[in-house]
Amino acid sequence: MERLNKQKREQYTNTILDTLHKEDMKKFRQSFLALHPSDQLDIFISLSQEIRIKVYGYLSPSEFAEIFSGLDIKEQKLFFLELDEKYSSMMFNHMFTDDVVNFLAEINPERAETILLKMDIDKADQVRSLRLYAEETAGSIMTKELIWISSTEKVANVLEKLRLEAPNAEIIYYLYVIDSARKLVGVVSLRDLIVASPEEMIENIMSTNVVSVTEDMDQEDVGKTIKKYDFLAVPVVSRQNRLLGIVTVDDIMDILEEETTEDFEDLSATKGTTDLELSGYDTAKKRAPWIIALMFLGLLTAGVIGYFEETLETVVLLSVFIPMIMDSAGNVGTQSLTVAVRGLALGNIKREGFWRMIKRELSAGFILGLICMVAVTILISIIYGNWILAVIVGISILCTLTVSTVVGFIVPLIINKLKFDPAIASGPFITTLNDILGLVIYFSIATALMDLL
Repeated sequence: MERLNKQKREQYTNTILDTLHKEDMKKFRQSFLALHPSDQLDIFISLSQEIRIKVYGYLSPSEFAEIFSGLDIKEQKLFFLELDEKYSSMMFNHMFTDDVVNFLAEINPERAETILLKMDIDKADQVRSLRLYAEETAGSIMTKELIWISSTEKVANVLEKLRLEAPNAEIIYYLYVIDSARKLVGVVSLRDLIVASPEEMIENIMSTNVVSVTEDMDQEDVGKTIKKYDFLAVPVVSRQNRLLGIVTVDDIMDILEEETTEDFEDLSATKGTTDLELSGYDTAKKRAPWIIALMFLGLLTAGVIGYFEETLETVVLLSVFIPMIMDSAGNVGTQSLTVAVRGLALGNIKREGFWRMIKRELSAGFILGLICMVAVTILISIIYGNWILAVIVGISILCTLTVSTVVGFIVPLIINKLKFDPAIASGPFITTLNDILGLVIYFSIATALMDLL
């Protein structure tokens, strides 16, 4: 089903709006249901509340379930209030289990329990079982809508089963083979089924080398597994290897997007404030702790300058280069921080390669510092005619960039070793820390060479 371009989407939107205004249910369903689900979602979001109420009446709960699942959580909570209780209960029955769990996790617990009581008993039990898992684990994000088969079945029987159960399964490209104890023993792809003889036994065509994840595995590790093996889905098993459900690639993409957003917020000290719908007050309230903490940390910078006040009073010209020293230290530190956090997120930094990475960052910082030292020494000598001052600033830049590069790389590794999120070593934090180190180096060198100025 091909997606619409912007112009065609506008045309279809106008056509659909026309059918809704004319209350032509048959033509609306014919036009709307022929669209790609993503286009249905885009058009639905653009409708007014009055028009949406008509849409609910023209679509069955099962048809609207796919649209509702595609909405982000804020839109789901808004549009849910427009739905009739009976309609919404039937809709949840037709949604995949993990999508229902995600929605219920974001609303009032009492309201969530009320919804579960109105759902089909079997479906509600599946949802409750997933809600028992710890957050951000494979069990909490898996879905139970999958197709499993027995190794003793024939291909013909499985194909018939597939025709009956496929509409209710989240993915049909992989069929998981279990034994009498529901333990995972193999996997069969849809391609294997199609090319096999109808009389062939499943045990003869299945692959026994099944890659699976445990129910308590962290969701990021699940994502890495799917990426490594280029899967569309991965089975989730218990410690006893019993098949529990699957995690699909589309769910992992959403999770990785959330994780990336969180890391970005941590790196920029804007945690919880990237939502553009937040008010100015709420944004300020969330950012204030970071700003206040960094402000007090900045007092250390002022303390360093105050400690070397005598040096500054002797050679006032030294103050001209303070911003350059601080900016350079913060910039290279943030670059190394980004490399470290990204490497940890992708699992590229191994214990055996730790010192190699440190050596790489150290050499990179030294080379950058050397280049900057030569450039700044020449410029200061020409502009100020003081080669001693030029040497002081040049050596300071060399030492500062070398040290700051290593600090920016090591700090997140230490935080990760302490079992905290390495992204909390945010850009502003590293910048402030390297500012202090840069000033200490600069004024220490200047003080030592003061007699030559």
